[in-house]
Amino acid sequence: MNPRLLVDSLLRKKPVERVGLVDSPWEDTLAAWVEQGYPTQIEYREPGEKRWRRSDGRWIDVEAPGEYEEPVPAWEHFGYDLYGIGPWFDILPQRGYDELLEESDEWEVRRDGAGAALKYWKHKSGTPEHVDFRMVTRRIWEEEYRPHLLEWDPARFDLKRQRKNFARARQTNVWVHFGHQFIWENMRGSMGDVTLYESLLLDPGWIHDYARVYTDFYKRCFTYMFTQVGLPDGVWLYEDLGYKNGLFASPKVLEELIFPYFKELVDFFHAHDLPVVLHTCGSTAQALPMIVAAGFDGLNPMERKAKDNDPFAFAERYGDQIAFIGGLDARIFETNDREIIRKEVADYIEGMKRREARLIFASDHSISTNVRYESYLWALEAYREHMLY
Repeated sequence: MNPRLLVDSLLRKKPVERVGLVDSPWEDTLAAWVEQGYPTQIEYREPGEKRWRRSDGRWIDVEAPGEYEEPVPAWEHFGYDLYGIGPWFDILPQRGYDELLEESDEWEVRRDGAGAALKYWKHKSGTPEHVDFRMVTRRIWEEEYRPHLLEWDPARFDLKRQRKNFARARQTNVWVHFGHQFIWENMRGSMGDVTLYESLLLDPGWIHDYARVYTDFYKRCFTYMFTQVGLPDGVWLYEDLGYKNGLFASPKVLEELIFPYFKELVDFFHAHDLPVVLHTCGSTAQALPMIVAAGFDGLNPMERKAKDNDPFAFAERYGDQIAFIGGLDARIFETNDREIIRKEVADYIEGMKRREARLIFASDHSISTNVRYESYLWALEAYREHMLY
């Protein structure tokens, strides 16, 4: 059973031969692994594309065409069953807006097309710090940002790059997925947390309008991608609904204001015969009934250090309704202890198999620089020893 058929079968509740495999090493991690023996390759890059910088693992703009060194993509090197190719079209209301506000040797603060000022590290990975937001009232949204999302602008898409990535992926037998963040992450990144949480309670009409505009926007954009690039094997939505100790909003609020739009977009993808995976970090146990009811076919990553995130319990209750992707505590890899890694990987996979869970093995978040290359190879050895159902 090739990877494409395997993942498709896992997500569609069909018989399979083995547990799937995927993960996501940080860019910094791959850079560190290169120094530990991870392979690189030479690729031709042109201006308008990105090239890898060995010194810190950053991807920077190409200034002159030529051949450049870069790590072999993790999905190719490790034989992952899934590969995501964006499309990461421009979702910000004011397309192409990028204002540098502050800068040091280590970081920079930039204001984007949603009016958000975010602080980014220059030489290492990390989520940006929220500094300042302009979209703090419904009037500002309606007058300065909403109209841009109603206008069709094909310049939001990098079709040349997407077609190249899609063609390359299609030469293999991996399960190719499109993906993007959706309304929850958009609101947090454009309104800011304070305005968002206040508005959920004090102005739910704004939340509905924002979600309505963006849901229509996404449906139109994905339809365009399907016609211009091709139909993938499935879709991932990246929406972090929780933090370590619970959901960011009550289940009642999420059920009334957010999940109707999740279900609408899932139904849209299902109408194209595409399975849909939800990626949500943090504690998600309270949201699982809504996730299943919305029709998601897979759940990722089941962050183990978050409250009530027990993949075994999830599998016992919802294993006949949804597939699970992830769930192995990434801190196990960080021990860099061969025996601990092999035991924990075996215990997790066998535990999920006993519960008849449809599983794609991966960490519960991503692979940090605290993990040595050889340690991850040990984990893959253990996976292969226990992958057969």
